[in-house]
Amino acid sequence: MPFEYTAKQNFPDYKDHKCMVARHLTPEMYERLFKKKTVNGVTVDKCIQPSVDNSGRIIGLVAGDPESYDEFKELFDAVINEKHGGFSPSDKHPAPDLDSTKLVGGKFDEKYVKSCRIRTGRSVKGFALPPSITRAERREVERIVVEALSGLSGDLAGKYYPLTKMTKEEESQLIADHFLFQKPTGHLMVNSGAVRDWPDARGIWHNNEKTFLIWLNEEDQVRIISMQKGGDVTATFERFGRGLKEIEGLMKKKGHEWSWSERLGFLCTCPSNIGTGMRASVHIQLHKLSKDPRFEDIILGLRLQKRGTAGEHTEAVDDIYDISNRARLKKSEREFVQLLIDGIHKLIDMEKRLEEGKSIDDLIPPKP
Repeated sequence: MPFEYTAKQNFPDYKDHKCMVARHLTPEMYERLFKKKTVNGVTVDKCIQPSVDNSGRIIGLVAGDPESYDEFKELFDAVINEKHGGFSPSDKHPAPDLDSTKLVGGKFDEKYVKSCRIRTGRSVKGFALPPSITRAERREVERIVVEALSGLSGDLAGKYYPLTKMTKEEESQLIADHFLFQKPTGHLMVNSGAVRDWPDARGIWHNNEKTFLIWLNEEDQVRIISMQKGGDVTATFERFGRGLKEIEGLMKKKGHEWSWSERLGFLCTCPSNIGTGMRASVHIQLHKLSKDPRFEDIILGLRLQKRGTAGEHTEAVDDIYDISNRARLKKSEREFVQLLIDGIHKLIDMEKRLEEGKSIDDLIPPKP
């Protein structure tokens, strides 16, 4: 006879844990969710495993499949509400808007803005997400997406490089281009089980111009990235939107589509990456402003996020920072890109003032 246990016996030990899940998952809630399963067999324990294995200030929650957001709605809604600064069960994410022609002021002086990058995550409807996906599903996701990518033409035409089959020369070039991803070691990927079977059915696709990039079966099934050197955010977003639409159209011809929720938008592994799932960023050089003691508060006041030159948990080299939209939910893609553009203009205005030895007191945004 298999050992039978109660929800009370199986409740996680969250003593000294600082994650969001620990703040919201009560023994009573856990008992209500304990025996539920999605159509793919995902349990609430699968979704909360990262919160059990890491006591730090993390979210601690992943979706094993798109259905997890509904099956364990009570927990996911509480975490989403906190993470996204207020998003009630009755709130609804707006429809996608990828129209780059509506953007205003999206081209910057390259003295300040060195490069632009816009990325998002996507999941193929009908398949589990990386924490719970089977080998067969992962391979089928790869097949579906690579088939669609092979139909891209013009400036979007490119080539797929599966991790299991690339040559040493291809690997060296992808490393030199900063395109190649290694087996992840971060807590979310490891503790959620998303790195299982590595590197099976993982790979990188990029267009010939190296301005449109796809990662397959890493944290999300699909990561789509548009990027270029210089300060033209509008052109980066135009390519981003056009690429997304063309991939989606090619998939639909074969009977496939992205996982989408009328309320939550596009669904990915981490509840921080729902809605648009989009991070629009620039590399910007701010010699003067970065040394102002108010710099952190200025970034927050503009509803932006600051990272080091090489991304999260890195230092800024030569005062070059990665600045992006902070939120992913409650606004459309175009609105988030415009928010970034407006914020970057203000940062450059402050930098110019400081270069001239003038005060920026009247330009400081209110604290959020």
